[in-house]
Amino acid sequence: MLEDLMLPEITSQRLNVDRRDILKMGLTGLLGAIVPLVPARNAWAKSNYDSWKISFRHSHTGESFSGVYRVGDRYLPEAFERINYVLRDFRTEEVFPMDPHTIDILALIHKKMGLTEGYETLSGYRSPKTNAMLRHTGTGVAKNSFHMYGQAIDFRVPGRNTSKLRNTAKTLKAGGVGYYPNSNFVHVDTGSVRSW
Repeated sequence: MLEDLMLPEITSQRLNVDRRDILKMGLTGLLGAIVPLVPARNAWAKSNYDSWKISFRHSHTGESFSGVYRVGDRYLPEAFERINYVLRDFRTEEVFPMDPHTIDILALIHKKMGLTEGYETLSGYRSPKTNAMLRHTGTGVAKNSFHMYGQAIDFRVPGRNTSKLRNTAKTLKAGGVGYYPNSNFVHVDTGSVRSW
């Protein structure tokens, strides 16, 4: 199986690849799918799910994902192909691998709140170009946003109080939690534990 994952040998050309190129090629998503989860934070270390499920619809495109994305400590590559596509930068059509732990945070919030309905996502991956445009035209957009690395999601649950979503996300202590009551959404990311 490992030989299937090896990159072809390059003999006559020098390959210049930076970190961003590697991420764009989806190796992060592939590694996330084949490498067991390292329980780095209490939120997912304490969970004993066999099958992890998530359901969301992107508010700007109407596209959705609903199903199992992880079994035990293994992420499913075919699920992440669809997740990455649905959570792409819809303005530029650029697809980027989402951090699986970001999806775990959503699944844990869902379970902890006993939700039955799916999420409405507003933003997953955001290209640097889109991030700069949003930063220029609005407020509350970080210059070095976690969205640009596939490590953040902005979401809501129709008919549910976003302050309760925020409070539940904060109890996980699994990363950053932002609350935007005027726009009626919550932001979660896999950065350091903090809230605003």
